[in-house]
Amino acid sequence: MEIKPLKLAGAYEITLAPRFDERGYFLRVFDEKLFREHGLTTAWVQENQSRSTRKHLIRGLHFQAPPHAETKLVRVVVGAILDVFVDIRRSSPTYGQWASIELTADNFKMAYIPKGCAHAFCTLSDEAVVQYKVDACYAPGAEGGLRWNDPAFNIPWPTREPLLSAKDQAWPSFAGFESPFP
Repeated sequence: MEIKPLKLAGAYEITLAPRFDERGYFLRVFDEKLFREHGLTTAWVQENQSRSTRKHLIRGLHFQAPPHAETKLVRVVVGAILDVFVDIRRSSPTYGQWASIELTADNFKMAYIPKGCAHAFCTLSDEAVVQYKVDACYAPGAEGGLRWNDPAFNIPWPTREPLLSAKDQAWPSFAGFESPFP
């Protein structure tokens, strides 16, 4: 398992190391000792899975406000996504910046996204199954979001006309956004 920092403070790309043989492969998805050695959270309290059945579907940009903020460990088990996260921590040196990583069932990569980042993904395949661990339980009243296509971020999404939920279409823009994160 290789843990490599990304450009956003506290975000990491984690590459898993499958062991292949004639039967397929075996891989370790989480290693508490290795995560602790890198200063990463190990207190996962919930694991979620989403299945998307259409290419160019975008979910996000979502976040949970404090005290329900979530660290996420995201991976793809079927298909492919472009995983995107935006730093919305006012005191962060990377505030207002974004990073992305392509996660596929075949590249064995995960995204470690710290508390205080809005998160989204765009499906790159007709089917995508995404699993992610969080270190805080979902709290509907703490849910927030930002517009997926906000010009303040200028994220180069792989589509200009994604399938979006009504909620994701209605999130506010970053201009005038008052982040709940210090």
